[in-house]
Amino acid sequence: MVEQMKECFGVEPKNKDGHYQISYGALKVLDASLGAGGKSVIIRTESDLTVSDEEILETNRRFRKYLDAVTGYSTKERVKKAKTVE
Repeated sequence: MVEQMKECFGVEPKNKDGHYQISYGALKVLDASLGAGGKSVIIRTESDLTVSDEEILETNRRFRKYLDAVTGYSTKERVKKAKTVE
C-alpha cells in the first residue's frame, strides 16, 4: 500500500496511527489504511477544487493507477465487485 503510493504519486507518505497520508495535485488529502483483518483497503480523499483541469486529470490518472495497484483490480472489476456488495 505504501510502496504503491510512492510509485504512483512520487511522494513519501506520512504514517499517522496506521493511516498513510499524502497530498498531491488535486488531492488535499489521500488517506489510506487497512481494514479489519487486513483484507481490505480504506481510502479517504479530500479534493482541492482550486487546481486547473489539467492537474485534476493528471491526479485522477495517478489515483486510478494507485487503486489498480493496491487492489489488484481494474476499474471495471472494482465496479463489478462493488455492485455485488450492495
